Amino acid sequence: MKVLHKMIMKDFLPTLMVAMVFFIMILQLVDIFANLWRYLNAEVPMAAILRVTLLYTPKCVSFSLPIAILFAISYTLGNYYANNELIAVFGSGYSLYQLSRPLIFFALLISFGSYFFEDRIVIPTFKEKNKMSREILGQTVSFSNSNVAVLSHRNRVIYNADFYNDRRESLTGLTVLFLDENGSFEFRVDGNSAVWEDERWLVKNARVLIYDERGEFLEEEFHSSWEHEMLDEPPESFKRISRDIAEMSAAEAKAWVESLKRTGFPYKGALTEYYQRISFALTPLVVALLSCSLGGRFKKNILLMSLLSSLVVSVIYYVAQMIMVLLAKLGYIPPLYGAWAAFLIFLGIGAILFRTAQT
Repeated sequence: MKVLHKMIMKDFLPTLMVAMVFFIMILQLVDIFANLWRYLNAEVPMAAILRVTLLYTPKCVSFSLPIAILFAISYTLGNYYANNELIAVFGSGYSLYQLSRPLIFFALLISFGSYFFEDRIVIPTFKEKNKMSREILGQTVSFSNSNVAVLSHRNRVIYNADFYNDRRESLTGLTVLFLDENGSFEFRVDGNSAVWEDERWLVKNARVLIYDERGEFLEEEFHSSWEHEMLDEPPESFKRISRDIAEMSAAEAKAWVESLKRTGFPYKGALTEYYQRISFALTPLVVALLSCSLGGRFKKNILLMSLLSSLVVSVIYYVAQMIMVLLAKLGYIPPLYGAWAAFLIFLGIGAILFRTAQT
């Protein structure tokens, strides 16, 4: 059996590499031609375009890997079936699972590795690619925000500001309400502005209104500068929400979701995309099951049918995943279901096809 496994991997790995190069080239060409008119209008030098293309390569590898695995397994097993090379194997009592075990194990290893590859390499390079694209095309992104309301310390501190200046990390027209653990009103602070210093907000020209337990006004204080230990909500919470989960590492995405929850902003979309990181990493395992079961169904035009099936199955899988994620973002299903539903459905389909495949 070891000899047979070595033979399969020897035929599978070169096919996988060729398929990877093919699909990466397609994705790179699509990206280049989609932005070609922008590059020409901005007179972007060729060196800058090549650098953007190079930075986009890890992302292309991430997208191409599942499709390439599906194609390579389908093509390898399809050739064996078409040439009747597996008649002796199945006639000897070996099952399809025993035959394809090294392929499934390889896909499982790739799934675990792709999660760290995505987090450590793909995301930083993709973020740098987007940043460089904006720079060479003269596009700017501002995170300054107006009419900001933020909840902090489990809704015990409520910020309301007329404007947040992202470049200066300052708030203008600030009002802060402080509540006790029971939700009763304690005191209120009004300030012309506030700046972020020493991990907390320093309120300028502050007016502090103090109330008793029954909510009745007690006294009023004025301070040129005023600070409080609970004014520690970071500036990121006041930014205009235009951050992309696709450009964040797992730790950054988790912190961002927690920040959205803490400050009262909608968070289900970000949470769904955070959960989707793991399910997407396991995509090679799903496509390996599907391709092992599909490989024996093509007896003619193996190359064309393997390529067509890999593209069709990948498109259906990604569309199903997009639909589930969209339903989760709209609140129709929980974020965890939206991130994992497509994976579990296709994993079940792959297992059924695998068991019913002709051997």
